[in-house]
Parts: sequence; C-alpha cells; structure tokens
Amino acid sequence: MLIVVTGGAGYLGSVLCAKLLAAGYSVRVLDSLLYGGAPLLSVIGHHGFRLCQKDIRNADLNDLLGGADAVVHLAAVVGDPACARDPRRAAEVNLRASLRLIEAAARQGVKRFIFASTCSNYGRMPDTSVLAEEDHELRPVSLYAEMKVAVERQLLSAELGDMCALVFRFATLYGLSPRMRFDLTVNQFTMEMFVQGKLTVFGEQFWRPYVHVRDAAQAIFDALGASTQKVKRQVFNIGSTAENYRKIDIVRLIQERLSSPANVDFVAKAEDPRDYRVSFAKAQRVLGFSPVYTVSTGIDEIICALSHGIVDPSAPTSYNVEMKEADERPQLMHSSMN
Repeated sequence: MLIVVTGGAGYLGSVLCAKLLAAGYSVRVLDSLLYGGAPLLSVIGHHGFRLCQKDIRNADLNDLLGGADAVVHLAAVVGDPACARDPRRAAEVNLRASLRLIEAAARQGVKRFIFASTCSNYGRMPDTSVLAEEDHELRPVSLYAEMKVAVERQLLSAELGDMCALVFRFATLYGLSPRMRFDLTVNQFTMEMFVQGKLTVFGEQFWRPYVHVRDAAQAIFDALGASTQKVKRQVFNIGSTAENYRKIDIVRLIQERLSSPANVDFVAKAEDPRDYRVSFAKAQRVLGFSPVYTVSTGIDEIICALSHGIVDPSAPTSYNVEMKEADERPQLMHSSMN
C-alpha cells in the first residue's frame, strides 16, 4: 500500500513514516520542511520513500495523491500560540488547504483518509468528573480548535464516494521524536525543571489527557489496517483514560525523578479556556488500540536524552513558535535522575 503522509517531517509524522516503512508500506511525504529535513534522515534513500517538498497550500495534489491508497493528514499550523501569531496563514493551511486535500483525495479514489484532530475541541468542560466521549459537546475556545472542528464536520458529512474517512482526536502529545519539540507540556516542563531548575506553571489544577508520540503513531498504524465497516465516518479519541492529568500532577511526577528539586512557581488562574478529561475506551474497543507508554516513562526518556546531550533544547526547530533570544535559550545544568 502507498500511504501519503502530509506533515511527514513533523513531530508525529517523522515517527509514523519510519514505522510505516519498516512495516513494508510505501510512503510519500508532503512537507515544506519549515523546521528542516533532519527528521527524515533515517528514511531518505529507502526504496519505498518519496519526498514532495512543497507547501500544502500550493502543492500539486494530483501528483501527490496519484496511486495512493490512504492519506494521513497531519500537516497544520499546530497549537494555539502558532495559530494566534499568524491567523491568516493558519486559516489557509489548517482549513482551506485541508478541505482542498479532502476533495482531491475523494476525486483520486483514495480509499482511506485519516484526519489528525485534537481533544482541545472539547474546550472547557463544565464538569470534569464526566469523561468526554466522542459524541460529547464540542466547545472550541481557540482558532486552532475551531478550524479542527470545521474540518471534522466537513470530512464526516461530505459526499466522498468510496473513501473511508475517520477522525483522530489526539490527546496532547509528548515524548522523543526525530523532530523534537519542547513546547509541549510534558516535554517543556521536564526540560525546564531539569535544565533550568525552575518552572512557572499557570493554572495547575486544569485537566488534560496525554499520549506518547509513538503510541499516537501506533494508533494511526492500527487504523490503516482496520475494517472499513468499523471505522468509516467515525471519530476516535486517541490516548489513555488513565493518562488524564492536571499540570500539578505532571510537576510532581517530574520532581520525583530529579536528584535536586526544581523551584516551581504556581501562578493561580481563576479561568483557563481548556479544562477537560477524556475517555479513550472507543479506540481500545474498536481499533484494539492500547497505549504502551505513560507520562512517567516519557519523562524518564526525556531526562535521559537531555542528560546525555542527545537532544538540544536551545535548537530553534524544537519550537513551533519563535525562539527566545540566544542569551535566553536553555543552558544545560548539572542534574540527574534518581
């Protein structure tokens, strides 16, 4: 099978592409390489791999999709800060280009289309004792989530012929990736507490679910092989019900793993636009998806990688928003795991 992966050089895409190629799939990646091509070094030259270095807004979709069996659509301006910084570009990429891709895939006879959405679509839940299932009310509170919801609705309602469309609402990702990111909660908190010995946390009581980037890639892999009858026009929350955490819980997990406690400043917030706990039972029941990794193991691997200098938290490519001034970038301090 030939799988087209948009955003294949990204945080999740680079992990997914290596996994697909190792399993014998052919992979065609569309990516502008905004954050560089290094995440694809391990797959460049593979006989089943092809790179289309184009911006999704002006790519030749007929060429991209020709002969494709499935599309995994990951390309996006990702996250609230990046979208808020350039709303026009975000709308062009996340909304208009996504809708254009869906239409082109249906015309080209693509059999399966997986759209990467987000649990942020649940917004601020009035009662977090109730776990949000896939039919829960969507209450997007950011431009990023609003556009994800809009694409979801079009994908699930449009006449797409024989194309099997499905939506993955991912929990917040974390963990090591060839295109490392330190602007994701678990990764950021771990890096700042380990590297800088301090952290400022806003709204420590608000809930989010989390999923390791390798587990997220596994979920996509599982869905590519699932029967059409089980997944067509279906939405799946992707994560683990046991991995819903408050920010203060994540801080405690990191503190337990540091030889010297970090100085953490909690800044109280009476209001936070996102506060949600999510059920992931459907993905386990229908796809047989059961995450392997936990936030605890993710923290361990990030600390290990930082302590050995395997990842560089000062690299501009490790952030989806503009990097700090050079003299403000994180500098490694002497620290270790217990």
